[in-house]
Amino acid sequence: MGRVYNFSAGPAVLPEEVLREAADEMMDYRGCGMSVMEMSHRSKVYDDIIKTAEADLRSLLGIPDDYEVMFLQGGASQQFAMIPMNLMKNKVADYIVTGQWAKKAYQEAQIYGKANKIASSEDKTFSYIPDCSDLPISPDADYVYICENNTIYGTKFKKLPNTKGKTLVSDVSSCFLSEPMDVTKYGVVYGGVQKNIGPAGVVIVIMKKELITEDVLPGTPTMLKYKTHADAQSLYNTPPAYGIYICGKVFKWIQKIGGLEAMKKHNEEKAKILYDFLDESSLFKGTVVKEDRSLMNVPFVTGSEELDAKFVKESKAAGLENLKGHRSVGGMRASIYNAMPIEGVKALVEFMKKFETENK
Repeated sequence: MGRVYNFSAGPAVLPEEVLREAADEMMDYRGCGMSVMEMSHRSKVYDDIIKTAEADLRSLLGIPDDYEVMFLQGGASQQFAMIPMNLMKNKVADYIVTGQWAKKAYQEAQIYGKANKIASSEDKTFSYIPDCSDLPISPDADYVYICENNTIYGTKFKKLPNTKGKTLVSDVSSCFLSEPMDVTKYGVVYGGVQKNIGPAGVVIVIMKKELITEDVLPGTPTMLKYKTHADAQSLYNTPPAYGIYICGKVFKWIQKIGGLEAMKKHNEEKAKILYDFLDESSLFKGTVVKEDRSLMNVPFVTGSEELDAKFVKESKAAGLENLKGHRSVGGMRASIYNAMPIEGVKALVEFMKKFETENK
């Protein structure tokens, strides 16, 4: 069997040329006689790999020098605790809850201080982004927290909330590097890489240096202090070395296709094909209000659980994998991350048209 079109929400599709290159280097990385999987993270060869990856990420996003870039473990979910442990100086933080992951982060923060839910879209199954232009920001809040793209529900903040001068913390796991972003508008940007950038096991944290201090909540483990990792340039302990190496290759791939402006254009083109079809289909419909639609995750339903199940089964047989929606919402979801080729989205729409004809 050849490669399928993989619409998984993460771990997700990676660029084929990156996988081929990694395969070519598997046994012997550039003449050093060993695989990146086996080399010491303290070696000169590996040091070049991680330093180049950071430099390329900085240039892609235009990350200024007063921001630290850290390659960490524990996925995005560990950040739900690390952020309050390190940033909750006044023990107050404001959370905007627009999906499952923001909700989990909000619940986790309650362990460490007073977490306020200042806006939420739970009333309509997280199918929209609330108006965040004038929220009741707490005067003593240490930060305001958002999940920028909601993988499960397919919504995206098109406009950042007005934090009234407070530090903005954003989980960008499922929209990371899908389009340009102005890092200076945030205090912290972080994301698990297994959706758009690499294999599972790495989380990238981009953080304003002034937020990284020794002044953390009592009892914070050494490994969960940002300062530990910033001071050691992500090499305090053995990092997820191979995962970082693949991320570095993906950064080069994005540069090669023209950077984040080109990436955004490519992603908009792909998403338009699918959304245009959903808007005119008599069987399928998207679940998100138009103005808040994600470019990365597209949930849709037929309105019948039976037909949804049939669709998932038949699409798999047609080489369209992982279209089942998240267990918490059902239906279908197509994750069309950076590495999903436009042909994959066209193949999906062709299959949907055929399915619609056969199941009217």
